[in-house]
Amino acid sequence: MNARHTFSLCLLTLASVFALQARAQEAVDVGQAIPDAKSVAEGLFPEAACEELKAAGYKCMGFKPAVRYSLPATSFKLGSAELPDTLKRQLEVFAEVLKTKRGTGKVVRIEGHADASGTAAANLTLSQRRAEAVKDFLVEQGADASMLTPVGVGAAALKNEKDPFAPENRRVEIGRAVPPS
Repeated sequence: MNARHTFSLCLLTLASVFALQARAQEAVDVGQAIPDAKSVAEGLFPEAACEELKAAGYKCMGFKPAVRYSLPATSFKLGSAELPDTLKRQLEVFAEVLKTKRGTGKVVRIEGHADASGTAAANLTLSQRRAEAVKDFLVEQGADASMLTPVGVGAAALKNEKDPFAPENRRVEIGRAVPPS
């Protein structure tokens, strides 16, 4: 086994670990709907409600965990990292929310996914390109680049496991970064 092959295997293993870590968060499938900013803000940053209560002099008894948003939109085209129009409209709402969190130190993970139609290495590269395309779009819309972490997981976490080649497996998921345990 050469060094390049070993490196590829390490990347695939890391992608699998990241995918499993992200599964710990509840996933909300947005589908083709355009979410409202208030729901996205409450899902990504649920602790903000507690912070508001505390600032008003009330006690906060806890908050629900952050959610992860699954955005298949109309799905990426096979082998493409080009953002579909519906996904762009959805991401505009996420950008609106993220702009309000500039400078807070919050970290949001953008996870790119692929279906099983390519090789493992090609899918990992493609999914990383998808995650980076989403980050670039969010930054163009005014989000803080330093709070966005794009991660490609290839086909390691299929949304439709019964059909590994299904279009809904070509998606991005956005959620709070899970701290290492």
